[in-house]
Amino acid sequence: MFSTFYKSRLLRLYLALFSATFTASSFANPLVIGYSDWPGWVAWEVAVEKQWFAEAGLEVEFEWFDYAASMEAFAAGQLDAVTMTNGDTLVTGSTGAQAVMILVGDYSNGNDMVVAVPGIQSVGDLKGRRVGVEIGFVGHLLLLDALESAGLTEADVELVNMPTNEAAQVLASGDVDAIVAWQPNSGQSLSRVPGSTAIYTSSDQPGLIYDVLAVSPSSLYANREDWSKVVEVWYRVVDYILDPATSADAISIMAARVGLTPDQYAPLLAGTKLLTLEEAKEYFQQTDGFDSLLGSSRISDEFNRKYDVYREPQNLDAYIDASFTLGL
Repeated sequence: MFSTFYKSRLLRLYLALFSATFTASSFANPLVIGYSDWPGWVAWEVAVEKQWFAEAGLEVEFEWFDYAASMEAFAAGQLDAVTMTNGDTLVTGSTGAQAVMILVGDYSNGNDMVVAVPGIQSVGDLKGRRVGVEIGFVGHLLLLDALESAGLTEADVELVNMPTNEAAQVLASGDVDAIVAWQPNSGQSLSRVPGSTAIYTSSDQPGLIYDVLAVSPSSLYANREDWSKVVEVWYRVVDYILDPATSADAISIMAARVGLTPDQYAPLLAGTKLLTLEEAKEYFQQTDGFDSLLGSSRISDEFNRKYDVYREPQNLDAYIDASFTLGL
């Protein structure tokens, strides 16, 4: 089942890629960036609202998507860049829609969760149970990591494919025993099903999920100076969010983008480890394991091939350009 759904996803990306008009956004002005509902990506809204791109002499447009749709739009050549996880950047690239990760903005530190109904207290209790997950995306990776930690495999559970933004409804329906989702969907699942429990989260494996800005190589080549300025603006955003004097204003801006109150949105940031410039430089180092973007991406590449997401190993050097961050 795993490989079948992944093949379906890869087919959609292939179709998007080969239906693209390559004279479109790659070399166009303004730069067009796709983003979606994740705190580390909603954070860009601060720069949009404050008009910091214009201050930096840039023309930048942000387009809002559901997560899967944003990657398909990128593969179709409709975007210069997109916000993705590092693992999904490799999957998208394996279809031919190459991207270069120039910025690692955060890593998930608890927002991604396996949420189970009452009576299930551990990952081991999932054996023989039905689990709702958007197959082929980052939540699936978290689930398989969780299962491995408990000595289980995908064969020990029954997967139910679902859109991540429907996780709360699916869990409440009683059709599944657990779901996998990220905030705000994971939190909504906990709230909607009294007694439900987060039995595994991204905080159990820090660095499993890095969130990045991935740029098409053609746009990066044609607009390198502009992309360098985009990265500078990003760290202005991070400083604004983390500064106690301005964090309330930042949270208000982010909350408004996703239709929540500031009080509802503030807890979501707790599970998102936003990286300062100095911290991000450390994660761009050439190390193994989950403590670097390269090491995590190498593990994701091995994972993707192990589970037949794609067959050929990806050239990780082509996916990462650390110079934009290390040069600041």
